[in-house]
Amino acid sequence: MTTKLFNMISLVFATLLISFCVVNRTEAAPPAALDGMFIINEDAWHFYYTRQPEQMTLEALNAFVDQYAGTKLTHLFLNPNAQRARFRSQTREATWDDQVGLKEFWSQNPKLLYERGLDPYKIWIERCREKKISPWISMRMNDTHCVQWIDHFQHNKFWKNNPSFWRDPNDKSGSWSLRALNYAHPEVQEYQLAFVRELFERYDFDGFEVDWMRFGWHLTPGKEKEESILLNKFMQNVRKIAREWEQKRGHPIYIATRVPYDPDAAAAWGMDALQWAREGSIDLVIPMPRWVTDFDIPIECWRERLDADGGHSANVAIASGMDSYTQAYPDGKQVMNDLANLYGFVASNRFRGSRNIYLFNWFDPTPTIFLEWSGIPAGAKTPSLCPVSEKDYRTLLEKGIGDDVVLHSARRHPISYHQIIDDNLPDGIKPHAEGLDIGVQLPKTPNPETQFTIPLGLKPVSGKLWLIVGLGNSEGVKETVCSATLNGTKTSIATDAALNHLSKDVVRALRFDCPLTAAQNGINTITVRLESGTAPRIVWVELRVEP
Repeated sequence: MTTKLFNMISLVFATLLISFCVVNRTEAAPPAALDGMFIINEDAWHFYYTRQPEQMTLEALNAFVDQYAGTKLTHLFLNPNAQRARFRSQTREATWDDQVGLKEFWSQNPKLLYERGLDPYKIWIERCREKKISPWISMRMNDTHCVQWIDHFQHNKFWKNNPSFWRDPNDKSGSWSLRALNYAHPEVQEYQLAFVRELFERYDFDGFEVDWMRFGWHLTPGKEKEESILLNKFMQNVRKIAREWEQKRGHPIYIATRVPYDPDAAAAWGMDALQWAREGSIDLVIPMPRWVTDFDIPIECWRERLDADGGHSANVAIASGMDSYTQAYPDGKQVMNDLANLYGFVASNRFRGSRNIYLFNWFDPTPTIFLEWSGIPAGAKTPSLCPVSEKDYRTLLEKGIGDDVVLHSARRHPISYHQIIDDNLPDGIKPHAEGLDIGVQLPKTPNPETQFTIPLGLKPVSGKLWLIVGLGNSEGVKETVCSATLNGTKTSIATDAALNHLSKDVVRALRFDCPLTAAQNGINTITVRLESGTAPRIVWVELRVEP
């Protein structure tokens, strides 16, 4: 056999082997590439409204990725769209099109990059690979920011010129929910699939996130569950596109999806991730609420239901999704998460079976350059939108979220709730999934006592364990005396706690010293009892671990 013939045979064999592995990779356990993921989602605005026009350069683009190089971050999900694309797209308007005279940084900065021949997503993907970070593309499937203003500059013509394709073509309220595109229309499906195809053709990424939670309204109001077959088919088409490009790229391309917190809630809104898993359409499911952080995502329910299905479903990985805000109950005030909240979230979710963590709206701490349409002059600087300080952000990246860090650091476990998609519908319009239990525990008034549950993850074996009970504004709140138990064991009140990092609803916080022996792995039960004074309105409860 000649050397040339041998080389040709070897090349053919190698190609067939790659094809076989790519096509059949979902027939085994979840791949190692989807295990131990530490993911940050970079949205379609952040880079452009935190950098000056003179920073629209190759050096600045590379520097954005370089801040994550050599850290514990494993995956960077890059989002190139809201309604419009942040690059010169062939299937929809770019963010700067038809924006004569507009001085918004998030429109003009992408335009500057385009004029300079720089495609940020291509550059970021290449730089990520160079720096050993896995690059993914994240597509928002129904972004409805600012739809209350029909002529807002960021809307595309397809949405603006086709109100008949909205979920409610006659909506006059400006509802983000009702003015979302309705995938019951074939034209909407094809419009979105065209962009999917373009992203796959344009960029060589490791994975593709189908982000159904920006925002979660996709089908005819009241018919979401019965029309879910349409989204099932859409996801099958995404997988088919991925298969085609796997062959061309010569490597696996994973499919992730962001959906509501619970399998039944997701199915009720037409985002039936369990069905997508059964059909082999996804590799990674990311459950999380619409806006705020859910500290009680039922990971064990997801894992049990996925494993019970067998086949493709058992091969689907889970990543717990955390936002930058915390909210204790639907009408409560939102408060930015801190690093201790993140560590508490990780500890609890990892104990419940999630080996991957996904951070949404955890941007780098570059100060924001505000937007002219907001009424703040262009160029005015404000603090960053990152929920933590620059120092804590570096700590997060450099130390990571392994058990060696999380279980030996201060961590917080506040009560939250399962935020449904339609918290803010117009009066008289009921959410389709209103019958679902969304786990609201607050606010409550002890009469004479009341109970709460908090998932803790692994119980601490050293250090201090505190119970923090936040009281809302009411007559006599300063004189109120309460006692508390943890899993039936009495605690001792230490002192009033500082209000730092608590909701603005809290006017007084009580701190109880809990015996470490009282704590349990997983779910813990707290009882608060009124001892004297006026019964308070409890608006915040958390367990806090101090090393």
